[in-house]
Amino acid sequence: GAARAVQALVRQAEQSSADTAAREWLAHDRPLAAFGHPLYPAGDVRCAALLEDLELPPAFAALREAGERLVGEPVNIDFALATLAAVHKLPADAPLVLFALARSVGWTAHVLEQAATGHLIRPRARYTGPAVAQD
Repeated sequence: GAARAVQALVRQAEQSSADTAAREWLAHDRPLAAFGHPLYPAGDVRCAALLEDLELPPAFAALREAGERLVGEPVNIDFALATLAAVHKLPADAPLVLFALARSVGWTAHVLEQAATGHLIRPRARYTGPAVAQD
C-alpha cells in the first residue's frame, strides 16, 4: 500500500502544497509513506537507480523535498515506483506489479544460485516453529 499512499500524498500536494500534505499525514500519527527504509539507512539504492535518469514531475519533486526535510529520511523504492508509474502514465496498481515482478526475479536468481552452489544464501533467519516431519 505504500505506492498508493504516495499517490494519495501527491494528490494532496497538488491540491494544497507538498509541505501541507506531508504535515497533515504526519499529524495523523502515520509514518510518511515511502520515506526511509530499515535495510537502507543511508538511502535506498534501488530508488536511487530508478530515479537517476528520471525527471520528477513537479508534485513528486516538491513532495520529495518536503518529506526529506520533515522526516530526515530519503525516499525509498515505493516513491520511485510511484514516480515511474506516473511519468509513464501506467495504471494505478503498476507500482505493486513492478515490485512483485522484480521480487520474483530476485527469488528466482536466489534459487538458481543456491542450486548451483548447494548452499543457502543469506541464511539470516532460523525456523523456530514446530518440528517438521522428515520423510
